[in-house]
Amino acid sequence: MLESFISTVLRWRYSVLGLCMVLFAATLGGFPLTPNADYRMFFSSENPEMQAFEHLQQTYTKSDTLLFVISPKDDQVFSKPTLSIIHQLTDAAWQIPYSLRVDSITNYQHTEALEDDLNVASLVDDPAVLTDADLQKIKNIATNEPLLVKRLINPQGSITAILVTVQLPEKDKFGTQPEVVKASRALRDQFIAKYPDVEFRLTGKIMNNNAFKEATMWDLKHLVPVAFAVAVLCIAVYMFIASGASWITMISGTLGSLAIIFVSIGMAMGMAGWMGLYLTPPLANAPTMILTLAVADSIHILVAFFQQLRNGKDRRAAMAESLRINFSPVFITSITTVIGFLSLNFSDTPPFHDLGNTVAIGVTVAWLMSITLLPALMMILPIRVSGRDEQASHSMEVFADWVIAHSKKLLPLSLVLIIATVAFMPANKLYDNWAEYFDESLLIRQVNDYTKANLTGLATIEYSLSSGESGGISNPEFLATVDAFTDWYRSQSEVVHVQTITDTFKQLNQNMHAGQPEYYQLPEQRDLAAQYLLMYEMSLPFGLDLNNQIDIDKSSIRLTATLKNLPTSELLGLQERAKSWLNENAPKTMYHEGSSSDVMFAHISYNNMYSMLEGAFLAMLVISAILAVALKSAKFGLISLLPNMLPIAVGFGLWGMLFGQVGLGLSMVTGVTMGIVVDYTVHFLSKFLRAQREQGLDTADAIRYAFKTVGVALFVTTIILVANFGVLAFSVFGMNSDAGILTAATILIALFIDFIFLPPLLLMLIRSKAEISQPELAKAA
Repeated sequence: MLESFISTVLRWRYSVLGLCMVLFAATLGGFPLTPNADYRMFFSSENPEMQAFEHLQQTYTKSDTLLFVISPKDDQVFSKPTLSIIHQLTDAAWQIPYSLRVDSITNYQHTEALEDDLNVASLVDDPAVLTDADLQKIKNIATNEPLLVKRLINPQGSITAILVTVQLPEKDKFGTQPEVVKASRALRDQFIAKYPDVEFRLTGKIMNNNAFKEATMWDLKHLVPVAFAVAVLCIAVYMFIASGASWITMISGTLGSLAIIFVSIGMAMGMAGWMGLYLTPPLANAPTMILTLAVADSIHILVAFFQQLRNGKDRRAAMAESLRINFSPVFITSITTVIGFLSLNFSDTPPFHDLGNTVAIGVTVAWLMSITLLPALMMILPIRVSGRDEQASHSMEVFADWVIAHSKKLLPLSLVLIIATVAFMPANKLYDNWAEYFDESLLIRQVNDYTKANLTGLATIEYSLSSGESGGISNPEFLATVDAFTDWYRSQSEVVHVQTITDTFKQLNQNMHAGQPEYYQLPEQRDLAAQYLLMYEMSLPFGLDLNNQIDIDKSSIRLTATLKNLPTSELLGLQERAKSWLNENAPKTMYHEGSSSDVMFAHISYNNMYSMLEGAFLAMLVISAILAVALKSAKFGLISLLPNMLPIAVGFGLWGMLFGQVGLGLSMVTGVTMGIVVDYTVHFLSKFLRAQREQGLDTADAIRYAFKTVGVALFVTTIILVANFGVLAFSVFGMNSDAGILTAATILIALFIDFIFLPPLLLMLIRSKAEISQPELAKAA
């Protein structure tokens, strides 16, 4: 049946070419994919942390924000020129599309008692008329106000910020967010040009959301062309060498490989478009990954094709033999690679599902094109191969002799090295921070780092603390518990700032008692607290109401804790301590888990590691079963487990030794590398078994045969794989760059294990050809 298939492909080569082009054209209708510029893309709709966060956002004002960070070069925020600039920018920020609220030190609603009346007014109304005494008074108020300091002003009074809350329409977030970003940047640039003595920076959730899209587009624009150029260069050089320095064959072989690459990427991304997938930072890696994996299939078939031509066969017979001996190995490696990428569906992160499924489609297409389109093209394009021996193959024979001669030393030495490296796996600690996903070369990362170092934190945990009754937020007992929880949070070393309305209640109580310091405390009577709150609310200007702190029926209070830059484990630890405090000190109606985008990322990083390990374990079981059947030997199925599993373990051990931090991006590395690592084992063992079963060679000679027939292809494939995944190391999105580095390292380790560790292992375990089952591998390898 295989012979019939091969004959049909080679005979009807022009028809095959036409059919492939039609299928390729049909899938292109899925282009282009719409970029997703929302951090929520990393969470499914069923994610409990996201559901909790969405519920909190629906209860209070949303936290989609812009933050203008203002740094006067003279370090004096409280001067008339700087306050005038802040006043102007505060007014201008209201004109940003979809702005809902603008908070700054100038429009902060300061309260004072004037005899029996409560006066609520902006802290700075007209900067031009301020005296030095006024400026000093304003500075003292702002730098001692709990709702402002370490949130909108630093304690030194040298850096401040304007916080703009934005309400994007739910139906068209992707369309309206760029509009907001464009207007905000234009406003920032306008003030930069107008006031050179003041530095203006722009961050916030909206800007960080937009950075996801910009990082994705940067990677596609810069990394994919580089990966393509690297692949073309590697293929061309190898084709030139393999063909015996034939320029014609180099061009034909390169064009054939490029055709497989283009069709595989085009059909996979086109299908992604038809499936309605959004373009996310993880999915932006798909073209590079498909490109790399498609090359591997082509290399193996073309290497054998050139070898058969060199042995004197005509073009048709040479390609037929190449397909015969490579059909099963390429098929098996494609299946195992697909299984590896499909294991990403165990992830709790939807973009990883999209990446895994899209690359799985691309790998499947690459396999189909490698056994149809590539042979057809090789029958059409001009081919000329020199009859002289390949220097590369001879080098592999020399290397094989060296490995065999030193096998008794290499096995224990490599085993010690492997064990020593794997021992560092526990050194990896879970760490994720969405604000640090962006490379330090990006402006958004620089602004984020500056803001965290000089003004306030960017990570938060938010709570909706319920009194259990309408109007219950005026209950003194409830307020006392909220205040105690606030004090507890402020005492935690991880916390920068805590915002809650209890501070406002204290200030109002002091104001209504002639400003006496001893009355800076919560009102003791419920009706008094309710009266203070009503007076305050009625005095607030439009857009500066309390909807960001209390719910509509005054039954719940929002508490927001702003945090330092924390590892995932510490953030989760803080959340657990807060939950314990509420359980022990608050009524059940007041209990809240705590939610925010940072909490969401912390939990998904933790959960994703375990779900991906589960997926990898199941995938490895399936792959091992496939190999046992394909190799027609349970023993070799078991032997294959070592070279299949060790590269991933060594890779994470090496990462623990060098870096020690793993996050969401690295959780997908196991699925990505699994199939590739198995490819190496399959090709090496299939050639080893073929030598023993078909040619009757002993173990040492079978190893030499494996090195001679597939060693060069594996070496070249490794160069291409490492180079292309290494390109991802230059991604401006940290999740992608980390995954690229570890994947490239794991592939390199896999080659080392298959070339240095596996042959001595075979020499020790397979002492004679009698141990090999007799059925031919021709139909299974």
